[in-house]
Amino acid sequence: MLKTIFFGTPGVAVPFLEELARTTQVLMVITQPDRPFGRGLEIKPCPIKKRAQELGLPVLSPEKFKDIVPQIAELKADLGLAVAYGKIFRKPAIDALKYGILNVHFSLLPKYRGAAPVQYTLFNNEEKSGVSLFWIDEGLDTGKIAAQKQIAILPQDNSITLFEKLTNLGLEATKEVLQDIQNGKITKIEQTGTPSLAPTIQKEDCLVNFTKMTALEIHGKVRGLASAMPAYARALTPQGQSVQILKTSLPKDLTQTNAKPGTLLSIVKEGGFFIQCIEGVLLIESLKPSGKNIMSAKDYANGRSFKAGSEVFL
Repeated sequence: MLKTIFFGTPGVAVPFLEELARTTQVLMVITQPDRPFGRGLEIKPCPIKKRAQELGLPVLSPEKFKDIVPQIAELKADLGLAVAYGKIFRKPAIDALKYGILNVHFSLLPKYRGAAPVQYTLFNNEEKSGVSLFWIDEGLDTGKIAAQKQIAILPQDNSITLFEKLTNLGLEATKEVLQDIQNGKITKIEQTGTPSLAPTIQKEDCLVNFTKMTALEIHGKVRGLASAMPAYARALTPQGQSVQILKTSLPKDLTQTNAKPGTLLSIVKEGGFFIQCIEGVLLIESLKPSGKNIMSAKDYANGRSFKAGSEVFL
């Protein structure tokens, strides 16, 4: 049985820890340190630390990763598996494991290297995505590929549904690669294609501007941010109120109009409204004004006496 070390932090990594614990001897689980959480800023363990403790596995949560590299080396593990750990691995850590460290990355590398591959995949309205298991080196997601699996992205997918699909796909790939390594087969294939980056999402990345962005760009932004900080727009009010845009769709029967971007074109019975973008028309279905509950776009418009021709957003 392979002796392994798991590196991970958020909830998306939990199924991979469970799989590793089921099929290998997990010698150690390494996570990010406990952080303040929620409005009360209560110090809580991350999801991986909590699950590792439930499984009875030893856990380390170092502030400085380099401080525990000697402990990793002493364990003489065969393999490391990293899923959204959030730290850069240097050569001493990689060399501390017999075969090295595999990383599960939610994109078809070399596309979307970085911390937010699922979000950027949707920002760019890609039609396919996938999972790459690669051997970590000292670059940013540049290591050789152990396995890749691909799926189509459906029009109704957002980051929540795509994360779920890619997690299942990643578990399939992980099982196969672990079995291959157990049988003495190690695959290392160079990445090919044009690299692109998917850096950490910042607050300013979530702003949508109807006077500068196309309907397709805004729709991709809303889909990509469904599982994190939501997309938001500035309302045309004296206060410049922030309004989270939670669900949108692209209509098939409305094209460009002469209306000013940010103008409401019509309210639909199903609960949304059409709005003009710098290019194209977008159907906004649900949103959340600052300090209010989630509501249908129709209720938002009616509550503010908006009608066709009203300028709603910047």
